[in-house]
Amino acid sequence: MQTEVVLLQRLHLDLLLSQLQAAGYQTVGPVVRDQAIVYDRIQSTADLPMGIGDIQGKGSYRLRSRDDAALFGYVVGPQAWKKYLYPPRQLLMRAEQNSRGLQITAPDQEVPKYAMIGVRGCELKAIQIQDRVFLEGPYSDDFYRERREQIFILAVNCTEPGNTCFCVSMEAGPAAGPGYDLAITEMLETAEPCYLARAGSAKGAELLKHCNPSHAPATLLEKENALWTAAAAQMGRSLNPEQASAALKSGYESTHWKDVGERCLSCSNCTLVCPTCFCSGVQEVTDLAGTSSERWREWDSCFSLNFTLTAGRPIRQSPGARYRQWISHKLAFWQDQFDQSGCVGCGRCITWCPVGIDLTSEIEALNALQTKT
Repeated sequence: MQTEVVLLQRLHLDLLLSQLQAAGYQTVGPVVRDQAIVYDRIQSTADLPMGIGDIQGKGSYRLRSRDDAALFGYVVGPQAWKKYLYPPRQLLMRAEQNSRGLQITAPDQEVPKYAMIGVRGCELKAIQIQDRVFLEGPYSDDFYRERREQIFILAVNCTEPGNTCFCVSMEAGPAAGPGYDLAITEMLETAEPCYLARAGSAKGAELLKHCNPSHAPATLLEKENALWTAAAAQMGRSLNPEQASAALKSGYESTHWKDVGERCLSCSNCTLVCPTCFCSGVQEVTDLAGTSSERWREWDSCFSLNFTLTAGRPIRQSPGARYRQWISHKLAFWQDQFDQSGCVGCGRCITWCPVGIDLTSEIEALNALQTKT
């Protein structure tokens, strides 16, 4: 959707939030909690992490104070937006034994309407990747579809990438691609931060009308473009998707996986923070009388020893085999399965790995070993 770029002030953002709330949306966005940026309910811009940034590295994450009033001056934290579309725990069905026999019912749950505030380009692409997994193909997930159809996305273009970011390599940033309802760029050069806004849908365009916005001056548009160009050149990492896929497929039996396995803790952090991982398990929960049961879907991880439990024993028994499965699916076999990479270059798996395993470095090491042989 082509639209003009308009100029907003912080008071306009508050107006947008109030309009979304009046339309029945739960507004969720970044907040500071437990020394991290996480996503939760917000009511106004006063709830956003104003003047807060972060410092990220391999196995390292710290918040820092900025010397400005930026509302979106951080990169990404440990949580992904998938928790609102694909909850960590989802009730699938209930079964009850009564005088009429076994009664099976679908959960009677109200589907929430979420307005996601502050979605980055990499996260927006991650949502689209999960759309591909859950909505396209021969089978679709009705629980995901019901939530997805009701969300509103306010994206924020990234202008300060972190040390573990490589979204440019994955064509996922720093500017948000298509799929948002509204996208803003926070401009900090003025005395008070202002925001360049674009509508990406009819809903977004209609919402902007309530702000009576002014046209964005050409000077700010030039500065915005310069910020995006600078951000693209400042990625902390890079990865060639085609080379990574080829290296993983040809190096499947490499001795490198034993080396990785000696470092990997199989803690599942990388899969839990990843915005595209979707592995799950199903649990049956019965009451003590044995007359009723509930079936729940819960997030799981391919790093869990019992994830591949078959005929009494797990198929992938070593940490190296489980890491190989994860990175190979993410960067190689996902292409075969879904016609796109499963990685968006957000860098979360690097930041939140307790021992600092870096998938971009592992691809380089795998390539180096294969070159020697």
